[in-house]
Amino acid sequence: MSEEGVRRERVVGIGAGAEGLPSKELATEDMVLNIGPQHPSTHGVLRLRLTLDGERIVQAEPIVGYMHRGAEKLFEVRDYRQIIVLANRHDWLSAFANELGVVLAVERMLGMEVPPRAVWARTLLAELNRVLNHLMFLGSYPLELGAITPVFYAFRERETLQRVMEEISGGRMHYMFNRVGGLKEDLPLGWLDRVTAAVAAIRRRLPDLEELVAGNEIFLARTKGIGVLGRDTILQYGVSGPIARASGVDFDLRRDEPYLAYGELPVKVVTRTAGDCLARFEVLLEQVKVSLDLADACVARLRELPPGPINQRLPKVLKVPEGHTYAWTENPLGINGYYLVSRGDKTPWRLKLRSASFNNVQVLREVLPGNLVSDMIAILGSMFFVVGDIDK
Repeated sequence: MSEEGVRRERVVGIGAGAEGLPSKELATEDMVLNIGPQHPSTHGVLRLRLTLDGERIVQAEPIVGYMHRGAEKLFEVRDYRQIIVLANRHDWLSAFANELGVVLAVERMLGMEVPPRAVWARTLLAELNRVLNHLMFLGSYPLELGAITPVFYAFRERETLQRVMEEISGGRMHYMFNRVGGLKEDLPLGWLDRVTAAVAAIRRRLPDLEELVAGNEIFLARTKGIGVLGRDTILQYGVSGPIARASGVDFDLRRDEPYLAYGELPVKVVTRTAGDCLARFEVLLEQVKVSLDLADACVARLRELPPGPINQRLPKVLKVPEGHTYAWTENPLGINGYYLVSRGDKTPWRLKLRSASFNNVQVLREVLPGNLVSDMIAILGSMFFVVGDIDK
């Protein structure tokens, strides 16, 4: 109000909004902000190059490659047994699933039939590995938004499951339990009972974690309606897994192109239509429940199977016939593809790896623009990627 009581209006423009003003005194240039590669709000060494207009993101460019270790080239100088050591390391939260894609491709090239006990045991271990992966993100995502307690609940459940995985394989992260033709060794005596007990304990305690996070009004305010991804954008970028299903893409290899024993299991595909950060979190949470049910079904089937071999006897030097094949699996974070080309040697001529996180992280250039910088952490965390899986 002026002294005469007349209301005056003043237009203040920031960044691009100030271009039309007669005076340029209030105008600000767009600022370029680098998030990472070393930054507390990024997962590992991912770099984001953001162009900002005030507090709002105008443009986003994910810059990857800081963790590139040349896995695909290393595959070419390793024999088929040694490759499994490398293959389970790019996505260190899904080690068993990574091994699986490689051995499935090699077995297909060899025309090898895997014993039924190995098929069902692989399916069980793949689902337990999926639960471990999802629990990590269910704990770490609220932590990034300022909620400390859920991570303790998530790690309690992870530890319950880690014990049975460590007992059977000897490893806590890199299991190295798959072999071409089956598994390394048979299941320990009483192990299925301990798996059943672990699954029951997690199912019983999971609501504690769910109530802490899903009903928290601060968490809902930070995630609902934030970082919305449309179905068309998902399809254009080849995004898969929980992120795609949170945007209404009803596709899951376990149901739509079954491998292992999934064709005999009732695989429920969890989807949402909102496509925001909250929807992605909800899909992950529901998928844990589905995987626990599938694990129980696998245990029940393994109990029914008669005693038998868990792997195939292989020659000392394993050579794969000349040719090529493509195997793909529904990894915890999305679709992983393995394109294997052989020239009849004991090492592959080429093994191309299609990792889920690489495609999923590219969509950040579409989802970040228009959002505030403060919402970037919520969006980035909801993409559920592993940097090693991006850079390979």
